Amino acid sequence: MTGLVEIGPHRLRVCTTGDFRAQRPLLLVNGIGATMDLFEPLRAELGARPTIAFDAPGVGGSSTPLLPLPMSSLADLVARLLDHLEVGEVDVLGLSWGGALAQGLAHRHPGRVGSVVLAATMHGFTAVPGDPLALAVLATPWRYYSTRYLEAVAPVLYGPDVREHGDLFRRHAYLRSTKRPSALGYLWQLAAVATWTSLPWLGRLAQPTLVLAGDRDPVVPLVNARTMARLIPRGRLHVVEGGGHLFLYLQAADCAAVIDPFLGEAAAHPFAGISAGA
Repeated sequence: MTGLVEIGPHRLRVCTTGDFRAQRPLLLVNGIGATMDLFEPLRAELGARPTIAFDAPGVGGSSTPLLPLPMSSLADLVARLLDHLEVGEVDVLGLSWGGALAQGLAHRHPGRVGSVVLAATMHGFTAVPGDPLALAVLATPWRYYSTRYLEAVAPVLYGPDVREHGDLFRRHAYLRSTKRPSALGYLWQLAAVATWTSLPWLGRLAQPTLVLAGDRDPVVPLVNARTMARLIPRGRLHVVEGGGHLFLYLQAADCAAVIDPFLGEAAAHPFAGISAGA
C-alpha cells in the first residue's frame, strides 16, 4: 500500500507490503536522492517478508524541508513514522546515504531496531573517500534530471557492473527520472551526511549487523566496510564479488539470498534494546 503520511510539518510518501503481525517488517532506506521505488527488485526477491519503504524528505513524493535536517533529526523523524504506522520494532536496511540513517536510527532508538543491514555505505566524513571523479558526479543531482547524462557517467559513478545489467539499469534510470529529488532536497541530504559520523559510537551498536560491500565500488571503498564490521560488536561482513555501488539493485537475488537468512537468524536471537544513545 502506497500513500502520503503527515509527520508534523513533513509529508512522506510511504509504501508498506506484507503482514506486520506475521513477521517483523524490514525498513528500507535508500541512497541520496533515490526514490523508494528502486527497491522493487529486492522486495520481489524477499518474497513474503513485510517491508516499509519511504521517500526521504526532498525526494520523490515527499516534501522538501525549509531548513536542512541533521542525521539525528532524520532518525527521529523515521521513529515518528514507525509510531504513525503503529510498528513497534523493525529490522532496517540502509543503502549508501540510507546506511548512515539506518545507523543513526539503531543508535538513537535501539529499542525500535532488531537488526541492521548496511549496504554500500560508510561511517560518515571519517571514512576513506572514494574515487574523486565518482564523488564529483555524486555532488550534484544532475543524473536524476538527464537520463543521457546518467548513462554516460554510470560506470564512473556506480562501477563497471552497470554495463553487465543493461535492461535492469535502464529500468532503474527511468525510475530515477520520474521520481526525482528536488535540488534543495538533494543539497539538504548532502549536508546531513557531510557533517555526520558514526565512528565514535559504532563500537556500542549492539544489534546484529550485516555489512554488505562490493569490491568494485567507486563511491565507498571496501576498506570502510571492513572497518565497520570489525568495530560493530555483532558485525558480519559479506563482500559481493564484482559488485559496484548498485549491487543491491543489480544483484538483488544474490543479495536477498544473504539478507533473508541473516534476518531469520537475528530474529531467532533477539536484541534487547536499551535506552537511546546520546
